[in-house]
Amino acid sequence: MSGALVGAVAAPFAAFLLLAAGAGRRVPPDERVVSAVVVLAAAVSAGLLCAVAWSGPVEVVLGTWFAGFPLVLVADGWSVPVGVLAGLLGATISAFSRRYLHRDPGYRRFHLLLALFVAGVQLVVLAGTLDLLVVGWELTGLASALLIAFFHRRRGPVAHGLRAFATYRVCDVGLVGAAVVAHHGGPPLAVGVLLLWGAMGKAAQFPLGGWLPRAMEGPTPSTAICYGAISVSLGPYLLLRTEPVWSQAPAVPVLIGVVGGVTAVHAALVGRAQTDVKTGLAYASTTQVGLVLVEIAAGWHVLALAHLLGHAALRSAQFLRAPSALHDHHHLEQALGGPVPRAGAVWDRLLPRPVRSWLYRFALERGYLDALVVERVVGGFARLVRRCAAADERWVRRLAATR
Repeated sequence: MSGALVGAVAAPFAAFLLLAAGAGRRVPPDERVVSAVVVLAAAVSAGLLCAVAWSGPVEVVLGTWFAGFPLVLVADGWSVPVGVLAGLLGATISAFSRRYLHRDPGYRRFHLLLALFVAGVQLVVLAGTLDLLVVGWELTGLASALLIAFFHRRRGPVAHGLRAFATYRVCDVGLVGAAVVAHHGGPPLAVGVLLLWGAMGKAAQFPLGGWLPRAMEGPTPSTAICYGAISVSLGPYLLLRTEPVWSQAPAVPVLIGVVGGVTAVHAALVGRAQTDVKTGLAYASTTQVGLVLVEIAAGWHVLALAHLLGHAALRSAQFLRAPSALHDHHHLEQALGGPVPRAGAVWDRLLPRPVRSWLYRFALERGYLDALVVERVVGGFARLVRRCAAADERWVRRLAATR
C-alpha cells in the first residue's frame, strides 16, 4: 500500500506538471482534455486513498532531504477521510468548471491552479512531519491567492488576492516557527501557540478573517472548494493532527476555544447583515469553522472531524448552487408578490430597539475589524517603515556631506 499512498500525492502533482508543460504550446490543449486530466488525477488520488484505508494505517518513509528533514507520508483515520474528500471535491469542481468557465480566456489557468491546490492539500493532509506539511501548506496558500486574483484584469480581485496572500504569510510565520521550536525541543506552550497562530490565517479566524469575504471575487468553483470547504478546513485539521503536542500545555486548548468561540459569535452576527449570497456563505463557513475549534478545545476530536467533513461537503454544494438559488429566490418573490420573510426576524424583535440598531451597525461595519486592521496595525507598520526610511535617508545625506 506504500505505492498507493505515494500515488495519491503524485497524481495531482503529475496533472499540474502536465498542464504546465502544455501551457507554453502554440496550440493550447482542448478544454475537455484539460478538465479530464484534473478530474482523473483527483479521482485517482481519492481512489488510492480508499484502497489504502482498507489495509489500516500506513507510513511511508521516502528518505531524508537533509539532516532533520525526513520525507514521511502517513495514512490513518485522520488523514484518509480528509484526503478522500479533497480528491472527490477536486474532481467535482473540475467537472463543474468545464461548463461554468467554458470559453473563458483563463480556463486552462484555472485548472492548472486547481491541480496545484489539490496537490498541496493532499501533501498537507498526508504529511507525516511538520516540515513536509509546511511545503504543502505554502503550495495551497499560493494557489488559493492566485485563484482569488483569477480575474487579474480587474483591480479588485488582485487587491483581495494580495490581502489573502499577505494574511497567509503573516500567519505562516507561526507554522514555520512551530516547526523550528519543535526541532529544538521547545516548550509545548510555545509550539501550541505558534500552531494556533498558523491555523488562524487559513481558517479565517478572528481577528484575521477579513480576507475570506473578499475571496469571493474569485470564480464560484474556486470559492466552493477553497474558501467554502477545503482551505478553511486545513486550520482545524492542523490542530487535530498536532493535538499530542499542544495538549501537553493546558493553556492552549483554552486559547483555541476562545478564538473559535469569539469567531463563531462575530461571524454569525456579521453574516446576518450581508446582502449577497456568497459573502453570507463565507461568514457561515467562518462560523462553522469557529465551532469546530471549540469542539477541538473541548476534546471532542472525532466530532470535530465529522463536523469538518460534513461542513465541507455541504458548503461546496451551497456555493456551486448559489447562482441558481438566487435565480430561484427571485422567482419565489415574484410568485409571492413580495419579499420572502426573513429567517430569525421573530427573535430579533425580542431585543430592545437601541440594542438592535447598535448590533446592526456593528454587523454592517463587520465588527470594525477592517478599520482597526488598516488604520492601527497596517497603518502603524507603514508609518514605522516610512520613519525608518526617512532616518536612513538622513544618515546617507550626512555621510555623503562628510566626504
